[in-house]
Amino acid sequence: MNAHIDLTGQVAVVTGVLGKLGAIWTDALLGAGAQVVGLDRTTVLPDALKDVTSRHDERRFHLVAADVTDTGSLTSALTSCQAMAGTPTILVNNAGIDQPPSATGGSWLFGDIPADVSAAVLDVNALGVLRVCQVFGSEMARNGAGSIVNIGSLYGSMAPDPRLYEHLPQDPPFLKPPAYGMSKAAAAALTRYLAALWGPVGVRVNTLSPGGVSGGQDGEFRRKFGERVPLRRMAEAADLTGPLLFLASGMSSYVTGTELLVDGGYVSW
Repeated sequence: MNAHIDLTGQVAVVTGVLGKLGAIWTDALLGAGAQVVGLDRTTVLPDALKDVTSRHDERRFHLVAADVTDTGSLTSALTSCQAMAGTPTILVNNAGIDQPPSATGGSWLFGDIPADVSAAVLDVNALGVLRVCQVFGSEMARNGAGSIVNIGSLYGSMAPDPRLYEHLPQDPPFLKPPAYGMSKAAAAALTRYLAALWGPVGVRVNTLSPGGVSGGQDGEFRRKFGERVPLRRMAEAADLTGPLLFLASGMSSYVTGTELLVDGGYVSW
């Protein structure tokens, strides 16, 4: 259990739990004593999440099939969550679509980005957060308590630096999808909206926005990104868990409607 934050008795829902950051949030929440209900489109645990659950009481982890683009599936997932663990008191909106450098080996010129590519990112990263909050957040509001943490991104407030990708052998050059930053900015705007709406009933809503998180990027990218960061490195999993637990717990009882950037000082210059 986390030595400083005790979430025993809390029920935490993590969307997109099978994704890259899902295991990080789950590990932190289980480590602090919470029950965790993970939502994703499939129920096949990847190795990273198997490793996490094996290090904790596996009875406190539940995996439920749900799609953030489908309100009906989210409503069913809420019913399952309540039957398995109870009404959620913590909600981590983690589900998202991203395109990391050289993920597909292809890219587009800005004017050629297909509309369906942008629409898919916005549907999951922006509307998906809205849908989850409508279903799970509304139930938390009816219950009169809870903390919602929307996972944003540095790129919700900063433009990607194209120079970070110039070394990649792609034609046309790799271009971070603009819809990604748009979607994360939208999630931060929703945070402020819901903080004002649900503050009077005891539900806090904040955004946690990581900077570049280390995870399989090529060495040249990591070097260039690190040079852009005052702390001279990308974020590691351990850098994210403390900020999440702070926002999820009573340690931030008077914090709502804000965005916590965990970026190593990237925006400082």
